[in-house]
Amino acid sequence: MNEKDTRLSVVVPCYNEAKSIPLLLEKFAHVLTDKDELILVDNGSKDDTGDVLAKLLPEYPFVKVITVEDNIGYGYGIVSGLKAAKGVFLSWTHADMQTDPTDVITAYDIIKEKEDAHNYFIKGARRKRPLFDAFFTAGMGVFTSIMLGKWMTDINAQPNLFHSSFMQKLKKPPNDFSLDLYAYYMAKRNGLKIVKFPVDFSKRAHGSSHWNTGIASKWKFIKRTADFTFRLKKDLKAQGL
Repeated sequence: MNEKDTRLSVVVPCYNEAKSIPLLLEKFAHVLTDKDELILVDNGSKDDTGDVLAKLLPEYPFVKVITVEDNIGYGYGIVSGLKAAKGVFLSWTHADMQTDPTDVITAYDIIKEKEDAHNYFIKGARRKRPLFDAFFTAGMGVFTSIMLGKWMTDINAQPNLFHSSFMQKLKKPPNDFSLDLYAYYMAKRNGLKIVKFPVDFSKRAHGSSHWNTGIASKWKFIKRTADFTFRLKKDLKAQGL
């Protein structure tokens, strides 16, 4: 595929997702065209993810694999994929199939109709979630919005999609799950128009979450997000922003 012809690059970080990958590839094969690329990042997996990708790759010519030897974090894996992307538009989503790959195409269909597409940031808005998870998400959104002075909701919803020029604004992306917050905030700060669309949120196709395993994991997530929010606010203040 010629670089200049690539319309959309979709980055999917895969950490121990060997069981999910066959279904993931099958679903993306139905929605992507020869103008698109799917970038799967083997993000330091300890299972058979690498072997499964190597075995299936010949069947899916639109797939590019990026291998990260050690799992530094969710954000690091995604940014590694974005740096290798060739598309006019870039996106990322999860490998666990809790959101459908077709959601990325819905996001693309929204942005491609905009005359000033480089000024838009498209993001999913989750529905059909457990009440406690929805309450937790709302609380985190209120906290980060107050701290950073930009109203943000459902920060970790997928997918995220934007024009490739936005990458120039992501100068210090975090290595962990704070990447979703950072990108959302930077889109707001740079005056991009945020468009959200509903996505159904279902159970994982295989295995269990690598972070959302109960109250203790949520507390760690809260602390990590709060720490990043404070650091980001401090950095912005130092820059006079």
